[in-house]
Amino acid sequence: MNLTTDVAVVGGGPSGLTAAAGLASAGLRVVVLDREREAGGIPRHSDHTGYGLRDLRTVMTGPAYARLLANRALEAGAQVRTSAMVTGWAGEHALDVTTPEGRLRVDARAVVLATGARERPRTARMVPGDRPPGVLTTGQLQNVVHLHHGRVGTRAVIVGAELVSWSAVLTLREAGCRTVLMTSEHARAESYAAFSVPGRAVLRVPVATGTRVVRINGRDAVESVEVEDLRTGERRTVPCDTVVFTGDWVPDHELARAAGLAMDPGSRSPVVDNTLATSRPGVFAVGNLVHPVDTADVAALDGRHVVRHVLAHLSGPSGNTGSGADGSAAGIALRAEAPFRWVSPGLVRPGAGAPPRRRILLWPDEHRAVARVVVTQDGREIARRTLPWPVSPGRVFRVPSSLLSGADPRGGPITISLG
Repeated sequence: MNLTTDVAVVGGGPSGLTAAAGLASAGLRVVVLDREREAGGIPRHSDHTGYGLRDLRTVMTGPAYARLLANRALEAGAQVRTSAMVTGWAGEHALDVTTPEGRLRVDARAVVLATGARERPRTARMVPGDRPPGVLTTGQLQNVVHLHHGRVGTRAVIVGAELVSWSAVLTLREAGCRTVLMTSEHARAESYAAFSVPGRAVLRVPVATGTRVVRINGRDAVESVEVEDLRTGERRTVPCDTVVFTGDWVPDHELARAAGLAMDPGSRSPVVDNTLATSRPGVFAVGNLVHPVDTADVAALDGRHVVRHVLAHLSGPSGNTGSGADGSAAGIALRAEAPFRWVSPGLVRPGAGAPPRRRILLWPDEHRAVARVVVTQDGREIARRTLPWPVSPGRVFRVPSSLLSGADPRGGPITISLG
């Protein structure tokens, strides 16, 4: 079976649904392909508040936010197909899709990849020990508790202290499970103080920084974990029956890699420019696929941003925004210098407008109380600014895109570092 459309959006989370609503409102035929039974993405099973602040100027629970975005896409005229797994490419803008009704080929004039990101599970982090049930990621935990109303244990250890880690605490609490310890390998907890301070005080969650889980014990069920102090090497055993691995994100990039798109080695995401175009003309990438991982509302604003650039591409050759994202002369490559792991977008095309929210996103691996950002090109310093917010691992660091205004359009790559 074949389906022809103007735009195929792969992924029905906040970025994909927002893009679909905008493109369908512009009169385009849009189909959203999502492998889950319902659209909405991660917020669909994040049954706590805090969603919608930046994109909708309101605050709501995850499920309510997911329903609202899905309904907006449908009301705009987009076709949202769930239980539709995109398995590969059948052409430059053609997709092979597996559905309960059989295989489907979708031929589009443009494709928006909005496949998001996932947490690394225990296996990817190579934590040794026994292999009992009760070891989860945050996504698996929320799926069990919020979607299937299943049960977990009564005492949990959370690996990681990112924003999503506190989401796991709330989910465990709803399931009647107490968090007895949260561990972080960093010297300071990764999440914002606005979350970690109340979390410790109100939820009474102890946070052990500079530590890591080095072993899980238990045969038929989790019995305990061994926690190592990275400063002293000392180990202690913490009794628990549930372990939740949080954060440590990796993009769902399989389709991007299969397409042969230029990839960023730091984020392992497809390289995009300020229009969110990839190295293949007519293929765009948005949301946490390209910045793993930022908040849902920031991802949604990517979806809003990409609409006019997809429309420009479809308007004709003069509006083609897809070239140059491979680092060619059509744009200037952005590079992140340690302690930054990656920068997004990875390419800036002069004359193509500002990136989403007029921000450059970076992922730090170290904490710096003072953020002195230095921007250089061809050995020349083009900007230096001290920003009024710290640099912390485990969360996106944002700098104004105006820091790039002094760049030479004909010059070499731009490097962003900390002074």
